[in-house]
Amino acid sequence: MKNYLKTILIFFSLVFSIVVFSQDTISSNKEIHKLLQTAGKQLNTLETDLSLQNAKKALALAINIEDNVSIAKSYNYIGLNIVEHSDYEKAIEYFKKGIFYANKTKNDTIKSWIYNNLGNLYSYNKNEYEKAIKYYLLSLKYAKKVSIVELTYNKINIAGTYFEINEFEKGKKYLNSIKLDITPLKKEYEAQFLYYSLNADYYLEKNNLKLAEQNYLKALSICSPKPKDFYIQHEIDINESLSDFYSKLKQYEKAYYYLNISDSLKEVNYDDSKNRKVKLLGQQIEQEEIERELLKVEAEKKIQDQKLLNIKIFIILICLIFLATLIILYSQFKINKIRTKSNIELKKANEELKIAKEKAEEASKLKSQFVSTVSHELRTPLYGVIGITDIIELEHKELENSQHLRALKFSAKYLLSLVNDILKVYKFEENQVFLENNLFHLQDRLETIKDSINNIALKHNNKIIISVDEKIPEYIIGDSIRLSQIIINLMSNSLKFTNNGKIEIKAQLAKVVEDVFYIEFKVIDTGIGIPKKYQDKVFEKFVQIDRREDDYQGTGLGLTIVKRLIDLFKGEIKLESEENIGTTFTFTIPFESGEKEKNEFIKNINVDLSQPKIYNVLIVEDNKINQIVTKKLLENYKLACQIAEDGFVALELLEHQKFDIILMDINMPKINGFETTKLIRQKGYTLPIIAVTAFEKEEVEEKAKSSGINDIIAKPFDAKQLFQMIKLNINIRSK
Repeated sequence: MKNYLKTILIFFSLVFSIVVFSQDTISSNKEIHKLLQTAGKQLNTLETDLSLQNAKKALALAINIEDNVSIAKSYNYIGLNIVEHSDYEKAIEYFKKGIFYANKTKNDTIKSWIYNNLGNLYSYNKNEYEKAIKYYLLSLKYAKKVSIVELTYNKINIAGTYFEINEFEKGKKYLNSIKLDITPLKKEYEAQFLYYSLNADYYLEKNNLKLAEQNYLKALSICSPKPKDFYIQHEIDINESLSDFYSKLKQYEKAYYYLNISDSLKEVNYDDSKNRKVKLLGQQIEQEEIERELLKVEAEKKIQDQKLLNIKIFIILICLIFLATLIILYSQFKINKIRTKSNIELKKANEELKIAKEKAEEASKLKSQFVSTVSHELRTPLYGVIGITDIIELEHKELENSQHLRALKFSAKYLLSLVNDILKVYKFEENQVFLENNLFHLQDRLETIKDSINNIALKHNNKIIISVDEKIPEYIIGDSIRLSQIIINLMSNSLKFTNNGKIEIKAQLAKVVEDVFYIEFKVIDTGIGIPKKYQDKVFEKFVQIDRREDDYQGTGLGLTIVKRLIDLFKGEIKLESEENIGTTFTFTIPFESGEKEKNEFIKNINVDLSQPKIYNVLIVEDNKINQIVTKKLLENYKLACQIAEDGFVALELLEHQKFDIILMDINMPKINGFETTKLIRQKGYTLPIIAVTAFEKEEVEEKAKSSGINDIIAKPFDAKQLFQMIKLNINIRSK
C-alpha cells in the first residue's frame, strides 16, 4: 500500500512539473546560438565529435521551444559532420529534415545553405552531378535574396559541377557572371581560389596554356598567406594541378617541384575509431529525436486538454487506488510465499555462479600468463635468429641477393608471425588480430614463398608452379604477411599429402570495384585428396584426418588459421577435392593498386640511414646472444655501444660515462627494466630510454610509461626501425 501511495505522489509531482515547465518556458535563443556557433567552429577545425555533440544539444533545445530556424540549422550541422565521415545516406536524411523545418520559416539564408550542402554532397561525394545541379539551382533561388557572398559561392559550385560532366561552356557562363564580384570579396579566400582554379581548368581544356598558367598561379598565390580556416586540400589540389600542367608541357623540374609540395601537405585520414564514434552518436541522435517528438506530442496534448485531464486523472487515480488495494491484499500472501522460496533458490544459485565466475577468472588469468610467458620465451631465441640473419646481410654484401638468405630471413619472420598466431589463436574470437597495409610485389612475394618451402617440395619429389595474371598490378597494397601465412599454410598442407606431383599457386584478377582489385588465389595439388565426409571439418581447430597410414605431422591449426585470416580479409575460402586426384583451395582477397606508390618505394630502397654524428648507446641486456646481436646491428649504423649485464651495472656506468640513449631490456635478473628506469629517473637522468622486450607491446605499455620509459620496441625488430626510433627520440630530446 505504501508503494502505491508513493507511486501516486510521484505521478502528481510529474504532472505538476510538466504544468510548471509549460508555464515557465524561458527563451533559450542565446544558448542555442552559442552552441551552433561553437559547432561551426569545431567543424572547421575537423573536431567532428565535439561539433556533433554541440549540434545535438542545440537541436534538443530548439525542439523544446519550437524554434524552426535553429532546428534547421542544427540538422544542417549534423548533416555536415556525418558527411565528414562518409555516411552519405544518413547525411541526406538530416539535410532533408533541415529543409522541412527551414520551409516553415521565412529565413532564405538557411534554405540556401542546406540546398547548397545537398548539392555539394551529390557533386563531391556521390558523383551524381545531375542531382547536384538540381539542388544548386534551388539554392541559387534563395542565395539571390541573401547576399553577394552566398550567390558567388553558389555559382562557383554550379560551374565546377558542369566542368565535371565536361559541359565547360555552361559552367563558364556562371564564372563570367561573377567576374566583377570576385575582386571586391577580398576576405573570401576560398571563393577567389575556386574562381581562379576553375578558370584555369577551363583554359586548359580550351588549350589556352598561357591563361591556364596565369589562373593556376593566381589560385596558388591565394594559398600562400595561409588564410585562417582555409581548407588545406585546396592547396594540395592546386599544387597537383600545377605539377600535371607542367608535366604536360615537359617542364619536369617545375612539375617535380610542385609535386613535392603537394606530397608534403597531404595528411592521414581519420582513424576507424572516429567513424565508429560518429555512427554511434548518429544512432543516439536518432533515438533521442524520437523520444523528444513523443514528449512534444504529449506536452501539446496536456496543454490543450489540461482541465479535462486533471478531472480524469483524479477519478482514474481514485479507482486505481481502490482496485490496487484489493488486488494487493488478495495476492500479498501468495506472493510472500513465492518470494521466500525464490529468494532461497536465488541465493543458492548466486553462490554457485560466484564460485564458477571466480574459477573462470582464475583460469583466464592463468591462460593469459601462460600465453605471455611462452610468447616471451619463443621470441627471445627468434630475435637471435633474425638478428644474426640481418648481420650476415649487412656484413656480406655479396649475399644481398642470395635466394637462400632471402628464404632464411623470410622463413624466420614467418616463423615469428606463425608462433604469434598459434599462441594467440584464442584471441581471434576476441577480435585482437588486425590487418596491416604495406606495399609489396606479388610475383616476388610468391617466389620468396616458393624458395622458403622448396626443400619440402624436393623431399617429396614435387614441383611448385607459380602463375600470376598480367592484369594484376605489379605492386599492390595489403597485408603481405597475412597473405603469406595463408598461402604457406595451404601449400605446406598440399606438399604434405602430395608425392611425385605438382603444386600450383594461381593468382587471377576476379574483378575491379573502383580502385580495389579483387584477386582470386588457387592452390592446386595432385595429391591424395580429402574424402567428402571430412571436407566440412578440415577448418576446425586441431582436426587431423587420418587419410592414409603415412605419418602426417602437424598441430592441426594450419587450416584453422587460414580460415580465420581469410575471415579478417572479409573473404571466403572454398574447397574442392577428389580422392587420388587432388585438392583445390580457392579464396578471393581485395587489394589496392600500389602503382602510384611504387616510384616512391623504389626511391627509398637504398636510402642511407647513417648519421654523421656518433651516438653513444647503453644496452642493458642480460642475454649474451641478444647482447651480441643488438650491439652488432647498431654498430653497423655507426653507433657506439656499451653493454650492461643488469640494472645495477647500468646505474654505475651512468655515473662515469655520458650516453645519448639507453636500450632497456624488461625481463632481467636482480632488478627488472621498470625498476631500473625508475632509479635512473630518480637520480635526475633525462636521456631517452627505449624498452626492448619480447613481451607484447600492449602488455607492458602502461607500466613502461609510468616508470619513465619513452618508447617501446618488441623483439624481434627490424634494425632500420630501431635506428629510426633511436634517432627520433634523441632528436626530440635535443629540441
